[in-house]
Amino acid sequence: MGLFTIIYAIICFCILIMAHEVGHFVAAKLTGVQVNELSLGMGPLVLKHQGKETMYSIRLLPIGGFCSMEGEDEESDNVRAFNNKSSLQKAFIVVAGALMNLLLTIVILSCIAGYVGVGTTTIDEVSPEGTAYAAGLKEGDKIIEMERSKVCFFSDVRTLIQQSDGEVDLVLLRGDRKVYTTVPVEKNEQGVPVIGITVEASKNPVTAIHCGLRSTVRMGQQMLQYFGNLFTGKTSVSDLTGPVGIVSAIGVQAQRGFLYVANLMALINLNLAIINMLPLPALDGGRFLIILINAVTGKAISEELEGKIHFAGMMLLFCLAAYVLVQDVGRLM
Repeated sequence: MGLFTIIYAIICFCILIMAHEVGHFVAAKLTGVQVNELSLGMGPLVLKHQGKETMYSIRLLPIGGFCSMEGEDEESDNVRAFNNKSSLQKAFIVVAGALMNLLLTIVILSCIAGYVGVGTTTIDEVSPEGTAYAAGLKEGDKIIEMERSKVCFFSDVRTLIQQSDGEVDLVLLRGDRKVYTTVPVEKNEQGVPVIGITVEASKNPVTAIHCGLRSTVRMGQQMLQYFGNLFTGKTSVSDLTGPVGIVSAIGVQAQRGFLYVANLMALINLNLAIINMLPLPALDGGRFLIILINAVTGKAISEELEGKIHFAGMMLLFCLAAYVLVQDVGRLM
C-alpha cells in the first residue's frame, strides 16, 4: 500500500466526512441551533479558527469528523440548544448529513456522466457483421422502446439485451415514423450479448444530471438489497469491507485513473448515507427513530436512557469494526 494510495484515500475520506458534517452544520444553522465546533478529523487539534460563534478545526486523525451542537448530548437551558428545538427541527438536523451525502453522490455521478458522455439511444454506427444490420437498423435510428419498455439511455438498451432470451423487440423512430422490428441477440468474443450497434454520446448537462440521478437510484437499490440479504442471512457479515479494504480498493482504482476513483467515491458516499440512516443505536437513523418515538409518545425515552442506548450501540459498532478490520487484513495477507 503506497503513499500515493494513502493520500488518495485521505482526500476521499475527508471529502465524504465533511460533506456529511456540513449537512448537519447547515441544517443546524437554518433551524437556529448553536454550533460550538465543526471539525474535520478526530483526536488532537492541529489547526483551529474561532468564528463569531463556531470554532472550525482540523484534527490529527483523518478518520472522522463532528458537528458539536449545544444540547446535543446533554440538557441545556440555552434557547438555541438542540434539545430545546421541536421534533421536526431535530429530525431535519439528524437526516441532513445523509441527505448531503446523497446529494454529493448525485453530483459526482452527474459530473462523470457529463465528462465521458452519456450513451443515448440514437444509433451512430451499425456493424455489417451484426444482427442489427441484417434486421435493417440504420444510422440515425432512435430506439424508443425495447421489449415493450421505454428506454432513455444506452444503459437501458444494454441491460435489456443482456436479459433477453435470444432476441429483442424494438420500436425505432426513423425520421417522423415508427419502425417495429425484432433483432436476434448474439454473443461477442467476450461472451457479452450484443446486436452490433454503437450509439451517439451526449454531454448535455441536463442529460448528465438525469443520468446521475438514475445511477444513484440504481446504486441505492442494489445497496438496500444487499443490506436486506445481510439481515436475512442470505449474505455473510464476512463479506463486509472496512476502511483497510476501502483504502486497498481506492489504490486499485487509482491505477486505472481518476474517473474510477470518482466512481468508487460515489459508491462509498452513498454507502455512508444509507448506513447512517439505518435505525440502529449510535447512527443517525437510530437518533431519528428516537426523535420519532418521543414525538409520538411524548418523551417516552429520556436523554439519559437515549445516551445509554447510543453508548451500547457504539460498543457494538466498535466490535463489528474490529471484526471487519481483521477480515480486511486477512484478505490482504
